[in-house]
Amino acid sequence: LLMEQETGAVLYEKDADRPMAPASVTKVMTLLLIIEDIEAGRLSLEDTVTASARAASFGGSCVFLEEGEQMTVSDMLKCIAVVSANDCAVAMAEKLAGSEQVFVQKMNDRAKELGMSDTHYVNCTRLTDDPEHYTSAYDVALVSRALLSHDWIRDYTTVWMDEVRGGEFTLTNTNRLVRSFDGATGLKTGFTQEAMYCLAASAERDGIGFIAVVLNFPISLNI
Repeated sequence: LLMEQETGAVLYEKDADRPMAPASVTKVMTLLLIIEDIEAGRLSLEDTVTASARAASFGGSCVFLEEGEQMTVSDMLKCIAVVSANDCAVAMAEKLAGSEQVFVQKMNDRAKELGMSDTHYVNCTRLTDDPEHYTSAYDVALVSRALLSHDWIRDYTTVWMDEVRGGEFTLTNTNRLVRSFDGATGLKTGFTQEAMYCLAASAERDGIGFIAVVLNFPISLNI
């Protein structure tokens, strides 16, 4: 699906309403809820987040949080946006809602508010495949549009390389388009064996923003 960002007009679609496995593109919603809590004053970028044992146990794409390790919300956001850190996503879910389960309910509630009728979340990462966790290309475009309406998220989604832990850990964006595609503004990649390659890509040219979503593609779309 290809959507014009400002109006939400769909310029091209194929099977755009078909529910599919989204892999880590799930984290577009995770990021949106974090951003909205910050803008509502319930959270600040300088707040400290302490990793629980559960958050530290997550593998896949991660920054290898240790139980009890502390990071600022800003660094957690950076890790989620740049390297799709599952451990940081869970730590933030627990920070915002007390548990990932409660946070996921907030994800589903927000999806309904956005009109995402072909979406259901069971976790905030989609690290493991679950038939009850699905979305559609159109719904991903809707939540991507909502996230991009907060312009400052680009401070994180357009980062190519950065670091955390005082320079001890280097981050390289899983979305190589932010380095190679002129005007790229993000947004989120994903891959699992079931979901295959998934991408929510955003870019702006001559003041016009676009959102492109591809789910379940057999080969990498990250040029």
